[in-house]
Amino acid sequence: MTKIFSALNRRQFLRQVGIRAGVGLLVTQSITQALASNAIEQDTNIQLTKDDLPTGFFDESLVPQPISSQAVQTQTSCITPNIETRLFASSNVGGSDERNELALDRMACAGFKVDNPAITKRQYLRFAGTDSQRASDLQNIATGAIKAPKLLLGVRGGYGAMRLLPMIDWSTLGRIMKERGSILAGFSDVTAIQCALLAKGDMSSLAAPMLYSEFGKTKPDQVSCRQFVEALTNPNLAISIKDASLTSANLPSILATTEPKTITGTVWGGNLSVVSALAGSDYLPRIDGGIVFLEDAGEQAYRIERMLYDLYLAGVFKAQQAIVFGALSGTAEDSYDKRYDVATVIRQLHKLTGLPVYSGMSFGHIGKKHSFPLGATCQISLNTVGGYQLAFTDYPTIKADAIHVEGLWQNV
Repeated sequence: MTKIFSALNRRQFLRQVGIRAGVGLLVTQSITQALASNAIEQDTNIQLTKDDLPTGFFDESLVPQPISSQAVQTQTSCITPNIETRLFASSNVGGSDERNELALDRMACAGFKVDNPAITKRQYLRFAGTDSQRASDLQNIATGAIKAPKLLLGVRGGYGAMRLLPMIDWSTLGRIMKERGSILAGFSDVTAIQCALLAKGDMSSLAAPMLYSEFGKTKPDQVSCRQFVEALTNPNLAISIKDASLTSANLPSILATTEPKTITGTVWGGNLSVVSALAGSDYLPRIDGGIVFLEDAGEQAYRIERMLYDLYLAGVFKAQQAIVFGALSGTAEDSYDKRYDVATVIRQLHKLTGLPVYSGMSFGHIGKKHSFPLGATCQISLNTVGGYQLAFTDYPTIKADAIHVEGLWQNV
């Protein structure tokens, strides 16, 4: 025990195993039993939302694993945080202070200097603060009350961002962010923020993991962390897709009526549920020659089709060049006819729109996701493995030497 506590202080040690252990419990049980029982009890109370997991899937990274004394004594390598970073909490409240604190420590270890960590503790009903509080995370930048940081990172998704849209001066926020080269990052419910920022502020953002939902996990996904940093630092990001399996194993990677050709346009979109809910509003981007990206989780095939029809009937696909699908994870078998699946839905969309449909993009409510810019220029071309490649340009980045990527998953 002495060696374990010499490597970390008590707060850090307890955070590492994900518990709030009482002294009496440590006295009456062996240390191994105490850690295991409390870790499981605490994490089973966490309420999962779409930004955490596809419905029906269990994420072992949310349940702390037994930690050996050797693992605890491992030297943590961090750098001095210098990247100006602010959080915005537009949606659900975080379910665990310990998880938020661990995520904040990892961000600092990786080089991100978070100026407003206290917002992770706000709560009003199910939300991360009142509408006014949550809107102020972004509106204070638009008014000049707070300097625009280099990175604006979402805390968590869930629901609530749509309530804020009329409360923010998007045109001014977009202008200030563009002047500063700021990057707003998130996904899931944050899609509402990203769409409004592009539609009214003409500013790009980053489809990427968030503070609570990824960096606060007991074991963050290293691929997702590495790809997050790659998208933040590479001004010429390229992502190659081999097959459509993340969307549906019953689809080809490309559905097209003619031989696919290279397409260049502005990529936009995000979570299908949120994008479809914005149909008919001023907050949905209207981009000529655009490329629509869509992903979702835990939705049955008929619900996916209904949301796609919302967009189709609203004329959203008319001026677009292509549709790209990311992961459509956690979809259940149709109770009326199991042949009616995601592949059937997407083939119907292709028939309706006549647009080429690219499936299997490695982003959504999944592990091993590849972050990428929304609102940037995207070129889609065939690759050498029977799939396609997306290449992105015209978006802000951060210098690579300012980030220590391993810090995003270390136990600090």
